Amino acid sequence: MAVLLSETNFYVSDSFRRTLTKYMCIICVVKNSHDSIMTLAITDFNLVLTVLGAWILVSGLFSHLLKERFYLSDSLLSFLAGTACTRIFPLLNPASIAGGSQAVDTATLNLSRLVLGVQLVLAGVHLPSRYLLQEWRSLSLLLGPGMIAMWISSSLALLFVLPSTPILSALAIAACVTPTDPVLSSAIVQGHFADENLPLPLRDIVVAESGANDGLGYPFLFSALYLIQYWSSDEKEWTTPVTSFIGTTCVYVVLFSIIYGLAIGYMAKALLRQASTHKFVTRESFLVAAVAMALFVIGTGGAMGTDDVLACFVAGNAFTWDDWFRLETLGDSVQPVVDMLLNVAMFLWLGAVCPWESFVEGPVALWRLVVLGVLVLGARRIPVVYFLLGKVRQIEDLRQALFVGYFGPIGVSAIFYLYIGLEFLESLAADGDNGDDGLRSLADTMRVVVWFLVIFSVVVHGLSVPVGKLVYSIKNRSAGGSIALP
Repeated sequence: MAVLLSETNFYVSDSFRRTLTKYMCIICVVKNSHDSIMTLAITDFNLVLTVLGAWILVSGLFSHLLKERFYLSDSLLSFLAGTACTRIFPLLNPASIAGGSQAVDTATLNLSRLVLGVQLVLAGVHLPSRYLLQEWRSLSLLLGPGMIAMWISSSLALLFVLPSTPILSALAIAACVTPTDPVLSSAIVQGHFADENLPLPLRDIVVAESGANDGLGYPFLFSALYLIQYWSSDEKEWTTPVTSFIGTTCVYVVLFSIIYGLAIGYMAKALLRQASTHKFVTRESFLVAAVAMALFVIGTGGAMGTDDVLACFVAGNAFTWDDWFRLETLGDSVQPVVDMLLNVAMFLWLGAVCPWESFVEGPVALWRLVVLGVLVLGARRIPVVYFLLGKVRQIEDLRQALFVGYFGPIGVSAIFYLYIGLEFLESLAADGDNGDDGLRSLADTMRVVVWFLVIFSVVVHGLSVPVGKLVYSIKNRSAGGSIALP
């Protein structure tokens, strides 16, 4: 190389020749060596961090414009971004990230548990002092007759669209979409639109209902699943579903989780207050105490096999029963930031793992799914909430009843109960005493229907406010005003 340089017609200094020779040697080593100096590590972990960080950064740059002017939620935008990262730009491979196709379901279930648990603790913390006790009458109406009516109406809609579906199968599928999603509900009752149009008592009751009914979905799901187990088994012992439902679901899963959540929330609050009084705790640790409690309840509740989601909501309410912690953290943004990060990650993942091909090639025709989505969103909540008008004091007029009835979104909670149900059905199918074909058919139908209803709700509810504001602005312009979204 040095000889070639010296034989050229250009003057090359000795220092430049030495430098160029050194770098050419390095390039040759990189090119010819099996152990290359410069290697690309395009791993799943690196890609996930790249996509997640890039999306949070880019969407954050326009977050005020998207949320406060166009009323677009993080959930909808993140879901679309996750879909684009797998279907349009093949950046993410969920099966490779999770460690296999079967592990995707487990990862989705665990991530939904994490997001719901943290969200419900924060929802309980942000409610006013002794809210569950003071508003027990309104909540009992929404959680009792309200949830039962939502369950039955969703089942009837499913039977109407899919008349060949067995009644118990329809009840099991409808149970997954009966609870209103706390993640999407909190997005609806926050922000500029909610501040302008929704009174605070109405927002509180929506948050409390979505938090409580999300954890109370177990009895609806397992009442149907235990009956399916009974009818699919060769040995018809009627005591088996009764004892399983009462003993396991109602007493241990639901009742014990309420008691456990109360105990953990009260003890955590007492310990934190003592530590704060004696100045043992830093401000940073104080602010993340609720999130840490959520992680603890999710882990221990899941290990014990209880309803950890319901336990988180109860623990959050017990944690701020005297309003001390809520008032101490009223002006801080640590909890909303954690909540936002988890929600964005959750809906990015849902967009990435959504089984789009099953809507075309699955057991249910696409047009039937669309009709079912319209019926469920129209008849699932609106009739029963209208019936409760005047009985639930926070719902003061027809306009508010229509709002509460319409904005009962289906989201992360439905995914959570879907995979809980699929685990149960897989365990039944693995048992030789049960009919495999019928159970697997139910599992396939449940997966397609619930996933489609989640997507339908995320898109329809996510676009309802911006489309409504746009139509309202166009009407104002035709009457002499100007189009401007506030």
